[in-house]
Amino acid sequence: MSSSPLPDPGSGPGSGSGPGSGPASAPRSPDATRRSDRSRRAILDAALELVGEVGYNKLTIEAIAARAGVGKQTIYRWWPSKAAVLLDASVTLAGDAQSEGTWTGFPDTGDLAADLKYVLRATVDEFADERYAAPSRALMAAGATDPELGARFTEQLLEPQLALYEERLRSAREAGQLPPDTDLRLTVEMLLGPLTYRWLLRTAPLTHAYADALVDAVLGGGGAGWDKS
Repeated sequence: MSSSPLPDPGSGPGSGSGPGSGPASAPRSPDATRRSDRSRRAILDAALELVGEVGYNKLTIEAIAARAGVGKQTIYRWWPSKAAVLLDASVTLAGDAQSEGTWTGFPDTGDLAADLKYVLRATVDEFADERYAAPSRALMAAGATDPELGARFTEQLLEPQLALYEERLRSAREAGQLPPDTDLRLTVEMLLGPLTYRWLLRTAPLTHAYADALVDAVLGGGGAGWDKS
């Protein structure tokens, strides 16, 4: 799920970085590419660390650059804003979880309720981990006032996760465990909406028991239209 940095906002006609602009257009050597990759990763790691330490409002490109050991213009060559850096860092963090085996896919044991509870409990644990929670809170808040950022957050981080839930529910529907007319997206939102609401607003403790109760309530008839009695 990792993504590439945003295009250099200074590139394009007249920017001095297009075809025929001289040395800037020459292919980089392997060593230069490795240095670039190391710098990029240092910037992403620095952004994640700092947003957890100082919060989004106090996060600055200058601070990220200082923590990463690069010049701020290096950051601006790849990203137009601190929000864009943080979004790319969050996408990379999610990719790391996959490559490290932390997330191995949505389980399909044949027991829909058990599978949903397993994943929602893992989500509760992730929300309690500041490595994930701090950047997610920051991006949600920033996306609420920045439509473009909000759309990218939804496309790159949220939609892939929702799709996994929908795929599991579709499998259950095909197996006759849910009614044929079950609205998959609505059911997913009824599972994740209350969980996210409680986490964002801190209206009450976010626990495994609460995650289990959500699954029972939704599969009990409220969301999927399924009556187990």
